[in-house]
Amino acid sequence: MKPFTTLTAPAVAIELLNVNTDQIFPARFIKKPRAPGYAGYLFHDLRFRDDGTERPDFPLNQTAYRAARILVGNSNFGCGSSREGAVYALQDYGFGAVIAPSFGDIFSANCLKNGLLPIVLPDAAVAQLRQQIMESAAPTMTVDLTKQTVIAPDGRQQSFDIEPFHKYCILNGLNEIDLTLEREAEISAFEQQYHEEFKWLF
Repeated sequence: MKPFTTLTAPAVAIELLNVNTDQIFPARFIKKPRAPGYAGYLFHDLRFRDDGTERPDFPLNQTAYRAARILVGNSNFGCGSSREGAVYALQDYGFGAVIAPSFGDIFSANCLKNGLLPIVLPDAAVAQLRQQIMESAAPTMTVDLTKQTVIAPDGRQQSFDIEPFHKYCILNGLNEIDLTLEREAEISAFEQQYHEEFKWLF
């Protein structure tokens, strides 16, 4: 997992309410290995027609947003069934942060476990961000996890909350295995002591 501190990048707005994980990552791709090309599954049925050509009305198919690395969504983003593939597809496309008024609980948890930063801001603030993005020819935003701030395309700043534990993990690029390995010396010492105390078990 890569450490995340600050991201200044193009942004894209997704106006749809209740974007579910099947829209983000259709179920038929679940068995696909995470390999080069995985980003192609992101919003697949919204981005592409049945013949594989792009739908020009979808934001990621528009020139101003193709290089977006910050996604600003609408309420209940990532609702629906549990699948880490939704997070993988967003990350493999290049997204580092997703901003919305609310998230599906499981989606948000999967984001935090995999280093994709989910940011909750008030509905009105997110609506304003989406509007600025859609009205700008080259919308750029900054997400600063250290300061817990979002800087809008017009330069205005908004603070966000994040639990200290999740902030620590994402800042340092630590997944659950990495967190365990931080205690490797203590674990080894316990195992050695346990082995000596209960030799008859071994």
